[in-house]
Amino acid sequence: MKEPIKKKWIWIGLVLIILVIVPWYYPDKAVEPIILGFPFWAFLSGVFSLVLCGYLSWLCTHEWNIVEDFEEEEKRKVDEK
Repeated sequence: MKEPIKKKWIWIGLVLIILVIVPWYYPDKAVEPIILGFPFWAFLSGVFSLVLCGYLSWLCTHEWNIVEDFEEEEKRKVDEK
């Protein structure tokens, strides 16, 4: 079974989302327009922070076998009997 951490598309998605979150590449005048009381760069960073949270949550639930340790422990108990 291939480890999910070795899948390139996971890392490409993570890098792309982080590049949008970080406001270092926005022009100095990115304060305008104001969206819901936030400057454009802050609004965009906030939205993509939520996207990052959703992406990481989805990866944890669909790509990683989180219950593997429990399954191995149960298998070990059955083998001991």
